[in-house]
Amino acid sequence: MLITIKNKGTLIIDNFTFKCSVGKNGIKKNKIEGDNATPRGLFSLGKLYYRADRVQRPGTRIPTKIITKKMGWCDDPKSSHYNREFVVNRKVKHEKLFKKDNSYDYFVVINYNTKKIIPFKGSAIFIHLTKNYKKTAGCIALKKKDFLILIKLINKKTKIKIY
Repeated sequence: MLITIKNKGTLIIDNFTFKCSVGKNGIKKNKIEGDNATPRGLFSLGKLYYRADRVQRPGTRIPTKIITKKMGWCDDPKSSHYNREFVVNRKVKHEKLFKKDNSYDYFVVINYNTKKIIPFKGSAIFIHLTKNYKKTAGCIALKKKDFLILIKLINKKTKIKIY
C-alpha cells in the first residue's frame, strides 16, 4: 500500500483522494530543522499515537500508543533525544504531544530522519489532524474523518511518497 502526496494539497491512497495541507514552505528535498517544509521522498510509517482521554483507539493494523501528559517529541538537534519521543524535560526543546488543541488527538509518525538520525535534518514529521487545512511546520494534516479512513487502510508495510 502506498500513500501519495502530490500537488501540495492532495493525499491519495487506494481509491481515496483527500485534501491535505503540507508545510508552509512547501515540499523540499533538502529539509532542515525549522524550515517549515515537508520533506520530499519515500518513507515508512511509525506508530499511531492517540489521546485516550479524548478519542477511542481507532481500528488500524499499525502499532498504537496512548499519549500522556509527560510525552514530547524532541526537536533540539543538540540533544541525544533528537527526533524521538521522550519524557518531557524543560531543558530540552520539544514538541508537546499532549496538546490543548485537537491536532494531535491522533497522529502517525512519518519515519523521516528516524533511523540514522542526522542533527538539524528535521524532526517531528507526522500525519496529524486539521480543522481548516492551515499550512503546517512540515507535517501533513488531514480532516479527522479522512484520517480515520486512512488509518483503516494502512499497515506496517505502507509507505508514503511525498513529491
